[in-house]
Parts: sequence; structure tokens; C-alpha cells
Amino acid sequence: MGLLASPPPPVFPSSPCRRSGKATLQKHFHPVATGKSCKWGKANRTAICRAAEIHGSEQIKGREQLRRGTVSPRLPVPDHIPRPPYDGTDRLPEVNPDRQMHDRESIVRMRAACELAARVLQYAGTLVKPSVTTDEIDRAVHQMIIDAGAYPSPLGYGGFPKSVCTSVNECICHGIPDSRALRDGDIINIDVTVYLNGYHGDTSRTYFCGEVDEPAKQLVKVTEECMLRGISACKHGASFKTIGERIR
Repeated sequence: MGLLASPPPPVFPSSPCRRSGKATLQKHFHPVATGKSCKWGKANRTAICRAAEIHGSEQIKGREQLRRGTVSPRLPVPDHIPRPPYDGTDRLPEVNPDRQMHDRESIVRMRAACELAARVLQYAGTLVKPSVTTDEIDRAVHQMIIDAGAYPSPLGYGGFPKSVCTSVNECICHGIPDSRALRDGDIINIDVTVYLNGYHGDTSRTYFCGEVDEPAKQLVKVTEECMLRGISACKHGASFKTIGERIR
């Protein structure tokens, strides 16, 4: 569950936990600021960007400030795997403003995409250990997705260079996997999205790496509770506003 909510190309990122799967025809990866790095496409996110800069400039108690590592080259996807429309371009796809109506077949396809995303996420969570790099998690996720005949949705979306989003500690959301090794006490949000049979299955969760401090545990606990309360408001005829108010 990200703290931001709009497009432009992703930069850095982290967000606390979102466990349930969801299916969408399109998904936006949000730009984020970490430390001095700050890139935004909308003026109304200036305040959040500034807050991220201030937060990134302060050393978290008992933990070294997060620093980016080396990003390895993009991993290949076999030719036989169907691609989403944005593959091969760094442009963000247009959002369809029309309400989407789904039949029984499309719902079955959605469920298949979400089920695969959930399995991949569960597997990725088992890899969270001190000394493991987020790049290693990306490679494992990439391989599991293509082995299932699906495409890793983040790859190439708006220029995103990796197959999964890994957001560590103060990183806001949609972090880019790199050579930084996880450390005891880190928290990491892993955001998995797969493209299967024309649909994106999307899910994420925040994991503890080793022994984390109480504020981190509380952050994840409360965020998960907010997510579950938001889900409980989802029903036929409910407005997005109602869901947001329940979370708030």
C-alpha cells in the first residue's frame, strides 16, 4: 500500500504492507524520493517530496541511512511469453477512463494472475535474510514468473529496469533492486505484479529481516490493519472515498 498515488517514471521507493491480491488491466509505478534524489511529475506532490528529503537526510536511530547500490542489467524474457502493451517503450500507457465490465472468463483470468502473484510473493518472502541482496530476490522472482509463462509487469513499465519492486526501510515505494545486501533489523516491502493471459495480478507485503525494532513492528502492524479495514469496506456500490475514509 503505497504512500503516493500517481504515475511518472519510478526512481527510488518503500511502503508498508499490502497482502491481498488485486487484478488490474493497468498499473502505475510511482516516482519516489530518497535522500537528495527527488523527481516528480506533479506539483501537488512537492510537500511529500520535501518530507522525503528531510526524512532521508536524518539518520534513523540505530540504523545506517539507506544508500543505493549498483543496478544490474535488465533480465531477458523468453520470446514465447506474451508481453503487456507497454513492453518495448519507456512511455506510460494511457489509462482507460471507461468503466470495465468483466465476464466469467475474464474473472477466471484475473484470479489466475492473482494466484500466481500470491505464490511468487510467498516465495520471495522466504528469501528475506541478512546478507541477501535485493538483486538476488529480483532474479529469483523473475525466474519463477517466466517459468510460469507470465511476464513480470514492472519490467520496462515507464522505464523501470527490474522485475519486482523491493523497498527497504525509509524508501517510500517501488524500490529498484540493486546490490545492497539486506541487514538484520531491516524491513522490506516486496511488490510483485505478473502479467498473465492479458491481466495483471498485483500484490505486496512487508517483511522483517532478522530482529527488527518495536517502531518498525508497529508500523507494519498498523498499516496491515488499515489495509484490512479498507478491504472490509469493499462491496458493490461502495465508493473509493468510503474505502479511503475507513483506512484513514
